[in-house]
Amino acid sequence: MSTSTPTIKNRKARHEYHIEDTYEAGLVLQGTEVKSLRNGNASLSESFAHLHDGEVWLHDMYIKPYKQGSYTNHDERRKRKLLLNKREIREMDKAISQKGYTLIPLKLYFKKGYAKILLGIAKGKQQHDKRQDIKERDTKRELERKYKGTYKINM
Repeated sequence: MSTSTPTIKNRKARHEYHIEDTYEAGLVLQGTEVKSLRNGNASLSESFAHLHDGEVWLHDMYIKPYKQGSYTNHDERRKRKLLLNKREIREMDKAISQKGYTLIPLKLYFKKGYAKILLGIAKGKQQHDKRQDIKERDTKRELERKYKGTYKINM
């Protein structure tokens, strides 16, 4: 078993959304889910967070069933509770009550042995915003290629 713990990222999130603010939340997990996460068998690509009765829940996060789990294995896409302070939940509620804002998981990682998830308060990008981001990324890449070895361009 490797000593480094994997970081699972939601690559589509930064392309599809403008991230306004981020929060770190703990996850309530079952034993086989933790073992599967430590092996890096999870996906955040279709997941989203939702507030319900003063609690934050994570929906549609895929965690592959653990190979040696047998009958104690977990459901792959079950709802998972997120652990946050009341103040943070109030701030999130205020932010996502505005039109067009939602809670998107950005990254899942382990910190001091506990599974943490980085949530972002996000607003969806329009098509022209996505094209603009791609254009900026391409021009930055071209400049770096042109001046490779001389100095670094920060845009």
